[in-house]
Parts: sequence; C-alpha cells; structure tokens
Amino acid sequence: MATRLVQINMKARDDSALGRFWAEALGWGVDSEGPGVTNLEPVGFARPDPSAVCIDIIARPEPKTVKNRVHLDLATTSAAHQAELVARLKDLGAAPADIGQGDVPWTVMADPEGNEFCLLTPR
Repeated sequence: MATRLVQINMKARDDSALGRFWAEALGWGVDSEGPGVTNLEPVGFARPDPSAVCIDIIARPEPKTVKNRVHLDLATTSAAHQAELVARLKDLGAAPADIGQGDVPWTVMADPEGNEFCLLTPR
C-alpha cells in the first residue's frame, strides 16, 4: 500500500496570525488544537480525505533565518488570475521575494513571517 501525504507542518512565531493569512490565501477553514497550534483544512474537509492535504502551523519562538528548504506552490488559472492573486496576497501581508530565481514565469512571494512560496503560471 502506498504512503500518502496528509499534512504539511509549518513553524511560526505567531501561529494564529500566520494561520489566518494562509486560510485567507487558500480560502480554507481555521481551527486550533489548543494554544500554539493552528490547523488549516480545505472547506468541507472530513478525515480521512484521500485527496486533501492539510496544514498545521506550530508556534516556535525562534525567527526564520534562512531560505526555506520546502515551500508551497499555488496554482493559477491564467495570467490575469495570477496578477489578481498577487495583489490579494499583498493586501493580506505577503511581499514579493527574490531568492535568486532570475527571470521565471512564476511569482515568488513571502508570507508575513518571511516563508517563501510561489504562484505558478498555468500549466
């Protein structure tokens, strides 16, 4: 039987604030297991869901200090959708990021805690 990816774990200085950012960015729901743990799930998610991956954001006091070794890629449906998403994510607190990507068709951004992610062009 194949192993299935079910959850991504992120660290944050403020798990609830970063959780709100990602919930708004993805259109997902927010829950909490308790202080220091914010859970993000697709709307309508019911465990076990064979097609969903959830995100847990765990509070940690230390700041991010180097480029992420793992990051999220978000899909877009058109150049216009990509531009709209960039603008919406900036309004939520994201910022453009230069990680040495050069001239590429996708957009690299950082969430409010500096975690890099990409907005991919349609494939």
